[in-house]
Amino acid sequence: MFNNKLRAPLIVAVTALAVGALSGCSGTGDPTSTDAAGATYTWWDPYPQHEEGSDWVNRVQACRTDAGVTIERTAYDTTSLTNQALLAAQEGTSPDLILLDNPAVSTLAETGMLTTTEELGLDTSGMDANLLAAGELDGDDYGVPIGANTLALYYNADILSAAGVDPASITSWASLTDALATVTAAGNKGITFAGINTEEGSFQFLPWFWGAGADLTELDSPEAVEALTLWTDWVNDGYAPQSVIGNSQNSSWEEFITGEFAFAENGTWQVNSAADQSFTTGVIELPAVDSGVAPAPTGGEFITAPVQEDTARYETTKKIVDCMTTPEGFVETANTFAYYIPPTSEGQDQLLEEHPELDTWVPAVNAAKERTSDNMGTNYPLISEHLWTAVQSALSGASSPQDALNAAQQAAATATDGN
Repeated sequence: MFNNKLRAPLIVAVTALAVGALSGCSGTGDPTSTDAAGATYTWWDPYPQHEEGSDWVNRVQACRTDAGVTIERTAYDTTSLTNQALLAAQEGTSPDLILLDNPAVSTLAETGMLTTTEELGLDTSGMDANLLAAGELDGDDYGVPIGANTLALYYNADILSAAGVDPASITSWASLTDALATVTAAGNKGITFAGINTEEGSFQFLPWFWGAGADLTELDSPEAVEALTLWTDWVNDGYAPQSVIGNSQNSSWEEFITGEFAFAENGTWQVNSAADQSFTTGVIELPAVDSGVAPAPTGGEFITAPVQEDTARYETTKKIVDCMTTPEGFVETANTFAYYIPPTSEGQDQLLEEHPELDTWVPAVNAAKERTSDNMGTNYPLISEHLWTAVQSALSGASSPQDALNAAQQAAATATDGN
């Protein structure tokens, strides 16, 4: 059931969030204690950059009071977290709770190591279906999102104003391309984005791919070719720089904040940076091919509960999850992580009361799509790798968009055969 090849070196940062008995389940402890009062419950997350005393650790610590237990937190980087979770399940030492990057939920669920939300007794009826979908596999939900971030189109209002471009007029690919032509003719740079050959490249390409009506099960469809042709034409016509081929989301943002670019595709995590610039910035939703909003992919984490031999632990585990997923809790998490958008309408309303400037981001998340939705599950990372390879090939001029996507579809079909 589990793949020993996934074992990785143990790189951890452990923070005991309260002083108390160290009984209970942990990565190296006794998983059989059933006395919740004063017991230790183990929590893993992908945030090693957040140390004891940080807003995030204090956020988690608040839930130990509600549950009446000690929470022992272990932080891994994202890749190591998934690997260590698989290893712990194999050895029967799974933690009580794991906060997972949403595409990893189906990977762990497929092994049978996660409880379903129904088994844990969680009420997910108020959560946005498009966000909950990342934790779904074969009709069952295996976790609860703590919030989501996504992509939109930042713009330099000073450049657009000088060029006579109204951002409200950008409602389709054609109108966006017209705007790029106008600002570059005026002597400015057009748009920057991340086309790097990693998941970040796929993440940034997906709004255009989905916005054309393409589907990840058919990478070489006419709609997919249209999307890749759009990006390729922007580079060839000088509307986007050659650097997009190697740009990460951070490096493309660095290009935008030089003040030379009219547009940048980027995420909610740049809200504060955008506000700090010497030029005026704004945000619009990414347009679909003809009209409307393109479904951008979502980032963000899910709270999941690994299977425990002692099922009596689930009652307290549920209390911790409930504490993290109140409307107020969602807003606290949103503020901690640069404006994660809550996965419920009530949480979104509360966030907008505090931060009305996020009024573009809430509908962007509402229109967003999970990368593993449509029951893609563990096939998604296999397909994504061939998608970003096709993007690289077309942007560099090594292949036409059609040929690049033909090759990607053949490779993806081989990779996912039998999955």
